Amino acid sequence: MDDLSAILASIFSSGTFNEMLRRATPVALAAIGGSLTEHAGIMNIGMDGMILMGAFTAVAVSWLAGSAWLGLVAAILVGILVGLFFALFVVKFQSDEFIIGTALNIFAGGLTVFLLRTLFQVKGTFQGTPDRPVVGLPQVDLGFLKQIPFLGDVLDGSSLFIFLTWGLVALMWAFVYRTPWGFWIRAAGEEPGTLRTAGISPEKMKWLSSVLCGAFCGLAGAQLALGNVTMFAEGMSNSRGYVAFACVIFGAANPGKAYLAALMFGFFDALGYRLQDYHMNANLTSMIPYVITVVMMVYVVVRSQQKKTRAASQTLS
Repeated sequence: MDDLSAILASIFSSGTFNEMLRRATPVALAAIGGSLTEHAGIMNIGMDGMILMGAFTAVAVSWLAGSAWLGLVAAILVGILVGLFFALFVVKFQSDEFIIGTALNIFAGGLTVFLLRTLFQVKGTFQGTPDRPVVGLPQVDLGFLKQIPFLGDVLDGSSLFIFLTWGLVALMWAFVYRTPWGFWIRAAGEEPGTLRTAGISPEKMKWLSSVLCGAFCGLAGAQLALGNVTMFAEGMSNSRGYVAFACVIFGAANPGKAYLAALMFGFFDALGYRLQDYHMNANLTSMIPYVITVVMMVYVVVRSQQKKTRAASQTLS
């Protein structure tokens, strides 16, 4: 009984929730961008590759320039370029977004490994050199807020972008649901013919959503590589782009709901990490957040089928 109490105390400790926020933030940032492409009628599973290229660029530029902010800007710019590349094939050439997204993820994995080994002559991870380390994003000192029980411990020492993400979620919710541009993006996915009749190009809205998604994924990569850690590792996106896509579907492309779904992923990811302290197999515990993600997707599919069945029965009656 005492062992169970110790495990529960560890699971619901301030450290676990601090880890939850840290692990959820890159997923949440990508999910915000994925919400835009989903509204525009684009199934963007290429976010994992976008995150990975953003992470590599952020580390490379941060190390070369000695500035995390330049690394952040470079990651966003690379994300925008990749978003343009994705839109070129999906919107301009009307290629299958699933194929293009898969190809993008594979390409990003191979390219970052090649550049890591070619430019830095290392395999696996790059943390800079002894005389010039990779510069990370700043952490927030809460000052007097540290004195707040539990909450101060959860938030103190967190990366700046954990807090900025809250503002971005609110900003993008307002953009999607309270501005003409958001309305046009949603119309591009739901009623493109009507939007075209109104004189607005659905294709331009799809391009815009893809570019913004790339920017957010680049930001997610920078947070992953310079906020959570200060290094780049081969394949460090670790399927977070797919998880972000699952969060988008689970949250019905609502930025706020997608963020809550990302928090759930972050909690179970942190939970798996905590359970390793009790000699549980690391390979087993690392599966927990991804199993939960699969359960999320199954729930969405079942719920969707139930709604269709209910609507059909009402129509027949």
